[in-house]
Amino acid sequence: MFLIPLLSVLIPVWLGQRYGLYVIKRGRKIVEEPISTAVSAALALFAFMLAFTFQIVGNRYDKRKQLLVDEISNLRTTYLYAGLVPEPIRSNTRKAVIDYVDLRIKLYLDPSTVREVRNRSQQILDSLWSYSETLAAQDRSSEAYSLYMGSINDMVSSFNQRVMVTFQIRLPDTILYVLSIVAFISMLALGYQFGISGSVNFLVVALLGVTFSAVMWLVFALDRPEEGLIKLHTAPLKTLYEQLHGYPISTK
Repeated sequence: MFLIPLLSVLIPVWLGQRYGLYVIKRGRKIVEEPISTAVSAALALFAFMLAFTFQIVGNRYDKRKQLLVDEISNLRTTYLYAGLVPEPIRSNTRKAVIDYVDLRIKLYLDPSTVREVRNRSQQILDSLWSYSETLAAQDRSSEAYSLYMGSINDMVSSFNQRVMVTFQIRLPDTILYVLSIVAFISMLALGYQFGISGSVNFLVVALLGVTFSAVMWLVFALDRPEEGLIKLHTAPLKTLYEQLHGYPISTK
């Protein structure tokens, strides 16, 4: 995620420099002011595209944080409302909630288990929903049962939204293609300006490449949260784990 953006910045700068130096060696007379203006406009457009894409992925990151808070609240509520229903549904529900929290902790510690955790979480939710169907068949007018079933519904809704935001919503490919094209042209023009000016500072080029590449890497990392490169602050989830288990989480 970092190497490809870095090369996509350094290579066109290098190509532009080589061509600019070639033009100067051929003795062509170049007016630098219009070129400088065009390069400034290209870089401004590139910066705008980066800001635009970063805003999209940044909004998704904020949405994921909100969904995490909602999910923890729904889990805690379901655990409490399980006390309103009879056995064995009460004990089975609380055990299922604890297993669900354990899976979320497991995913945080090892992002490579995402598929396993997702499938197992879906199975737990299906089991909880079957309990709701059983209670509804027994007494549809019970307020206690309604509170319990509502909490299960909230858990299912949080799970589906989290899966959609985390795994199914991506930056449109068109935006990535346009961003790549704008980056290539901007860096090519910048390298050309360096070449015709006759003053090529490789340290400046390297720092420029690392700076733009770091921002592009950040965009890609936020767009693919399942890679685990940028994690949410999961202190509330750890707190819930400790409340349900009665002992602190182990990272081993």
